[in-house]
Amino acid sequence: MSGNNDVSWGPATGVGSMPGGDAREAARAVTGTFEDFPHLAELPARGPGADMIGRTIGLLVEVYAHVEPSGWRISDRPGRDTRRATSWMGEDLDALEEFTQGYEGVLKVQAVGPWTLAAALELRSGEAALGDPGACRDLAASLAEGVRAHLAEVRRRVPGARVVLQLDEPSLTGVLRGEVRTASGYRTYRAVDRQAVEGALRGVMAASDGPVIVHSCSPDVPFALLRRAGAAGISFDFNVLTERDEDQIGEAVEGGTKLLAGVVASTDGPLSDPAGSVMGVRTLWRRLGLNPGTLAESLVITPTCGLAGASPAYARAALAHCVRAARSLADNPE
Repeated sequence: MSGNNDVSWGPATGVGSMPGGDAREAARAVTGTFEDFPHLAELPARGPGADMIGRTIGLLVEVYAHVEPSGWRISDRPGRDTRRATSWMGEDLDALEEFTQGYEGVLKVQAVGPWTLAAALELRSGEAALGDPGACRDLAASLAEGVRAHLAEVRRRVPGARVVLQLDEPSLTGVLRGEVRTASGYRTYRAVDRQAVEGALRGVMAASDGPVIVHSCSPDVPFALLRRAGAAGISFDFNVLTERDEDQIGEAVEGGTKLLAGVVASTDGPLSDPAGSVMGVRTLWRRLGLNPGTLAESLVITPTCGLAGASPAYARAALAHCVRAARSLADNPE
């Protein structure tokens, strides 16, 4: 697996999801805005199979699932729901390929990480795979194989791209703390051992021969664990950082980990001036005693999370705002 030093990362990118259901429109918006770091857009408004869990289930190898009222549940064979997920992924890749003709640069694709997947995918009993260590191991192995094939397909379609994989792990903190609720809602699954968490993440990351980012917009992202597992970049909501996070961020920067800082709101609202959006980042850098000159090279500016809940007009404005905020950071690091 390559480290982040092997790739020249763009100054800004998106997290993943976009509003609406038009793959070509989403691809046009993303590639037109992020000339140096576009990503494969996700459009969950299309329904089951386009949601982040269903989309990743469509990538799994020899693991199948279907939609129940409670969510995605393991099946014996592929059915309509997984076929739909595969079809929509193909549509999204077609659109990406169309708008990246001749592109040579960094390109990001996203998949749900093994622990958020285990917390969301139900076994036949109706309980989450998270409660069964064997099921978790099988799921992580299937995901690694599926991710490997998916990355190969992306490279085939966009041969000039240096592909970066993002694993979405919004449930990771809850998995580590034993806060994920069972089907009844009356109790929680036991906290998963940190070494097991790290090992599964490392195994999935090894499926990529390029850098891997882990994204979580939850508070208390386990920066140190993710770095040990091999994450070249960590994507997070800058607005929910705790004091403990700040210390880990300092260590991550000094260790060469790229930080994807979510500073632009992911739902409709007024956008401040670009310099104001990154003021908190500059303040944190000073507080940690980090060299201001490293700001632009250490950071990628993003929305705080996916933009699926935003209006199309705001989503486009937010992406453009990320680019302007990153430029402000590069032009005026002090």
